[in-house]
Amino acid sequence: MKIAYFDCFGGAAGDMIVGACLDAGLSADRLRGELAKLNLPDIELQIKKVTKKGISATAFVPAGTSKQPCRHLSQIIELIRAADLSARVRQRAVAIFERLGQAEAKIHQRSVEEIHFHEVGAADAILDIVGACVALEALEIEQIICSPLAVGSGTIRCAHGTLPVPAPATAELIKGVPLRTSNVEGELLTPTGAAILTTLAERFGSLPEMTIEAIGYGAGQRDLEEQPNVLRLIVGRTDDAEPANATAGRIAVLETNLDDATGELIGHLGETLMQAGALDVFFTPVVMKKNRPGTQITVLAPVELADLLTERLLTESTTFGVRRHVCDRTVLARSHRTVETQFGPIRIKIGTLGDRPVTCSPEYEDCRQAARRHGATLKSVMAAAMIAWGSRD
Repeated sequence: MKIAYFDCFGGAAGDMIVGACLDAGLSADRLRGELAKLNLPDIELQIKKVTKKGISATAFVPAGTSKQPCRHLSQIIELIRAADLSARVRQRAVAIFERLGQAEAKIHQRSVEEIHFHEVGAADAILDIVGACVALEALEIEQIICSPLAVGSGTIRCAHGTLPVPAPATAELIKGVPLRTSNVEGELLTPTGAAILTTLAERFGSLPEMTIEAIGYGAGQRDLEEQPNVLRLIVGRTDDAEPANATAGRIAVLETNLDDATGELIGHLGETLMQAGALDVFFTPVVMKKNRPGTQITVLAPVELADLLTERLLTESTTFGVRRHVCDRTVLARSHRTVETQFGPIRIKIGTLGDRPVTCSPEYEDCRQAARRHGATLKSVMAAAMIAWGSRD
C-alpha cells in the first residue's frame, strides 16, 4: 500500500499541500493540464523552487491576472463537476468544499446555500483544493495519514476583522483532531489546509511503519523567524506480503441504547461520530425495558479516540451512559486496482490473506459518481466493474 504522511510541524495550507506533492515527484505538466480543465479565466500557475531557512521546498502560487468573483458553494460545485476531471478527483474536491461550507454555515448561523464565500471562493482556493486531489491521485496514494496539526497563535486579519488563531472556520474543521503546540505568532493552519486534511486523512498520529520512497517540502508564503515555513510530505509503502491473519491492532467498541431519540438526531449523531474519527458507526433496532422499541448505537474507534467519542455520545445523544470495551481485530491487507469500463475508470478494492487475494469489490463512490454521470443504475456500473476485473489480463 502506498501511503502519504503529512508532517504538519509548521501547519498546512492548500498551496503547501500541492507544493509538497510537487516536491515529492508530482509532474508539474500533469498538474497544469488537469487544472486547466477547470476553465478558470485569467489564472497563471507559478511553480518554483524556494528556500525556507535553509530547507529547499517547492512553492505553488496560483496568481490571478484579474479580480476573481466571490462564489457560492453551489457555483463552485457546479464548476468542479463540469470539469473533465476523474470521478475520484471531482468527488474528493466536492467533499472538501462541502465540509468547508458546512463549517462556515455553522459559524454564521446560516444555511450552506446562503454562505457567500470570500477568500474560500476565490480561484486560488479552488485551484489549491482541486490541485491537492489531482496530486494525490497522480501520485497513486492509497492511504493518507496526518500528524497532529500546528495551528499557530495570536490573531489574524481577515474579511471579518481581527480574529484569534485558529480562525473560526479552522477551529470548526479541526474539532476532534489532535493538535500540537506552537510558539509561532500568526496563522499556521488555514481553513483550506484544514478542510483538505480533515476530509482526506484516514487518521491523525505518528509516522506509520513503511519504507520511504520520496520526501517533499511544500513552501508557505511567509518567512518565519522561529522555523522554516514548510509542510513535509513523506511518501512510502507498506509490505504487501503481510502474514496470514495479521492483527491490525486493538480498537475500542462503544455502545449505548436509546429509546427516546428521533431519526433526525440519530442520523446527525452518526455523521458527528464519523467526522470525529470513528472507524465505523452502526445502528441496531432493539426492544428495551417496558417493551419500548429502541436503537443500539455501536461505535468502532481507535483506542486513543475512545474518550473523545464517548464524550460525543454523551453530549450529542439522549443517553445517560456508554459501555466500552477494547478488543483485537484482524483485517485483510488492502490494495486497489483500477479497471476501465464503459462508464469510465473504477477502482476495485482487493482484500489479501497472506499472499492470496480472497475478496474484492468495486469502490462505491467511484460507481455512484459514474452512475450519476452516465444516467445509469448503480447496479449496472458495479456489474460492469466486476466484469472488467474478471476479464483483466
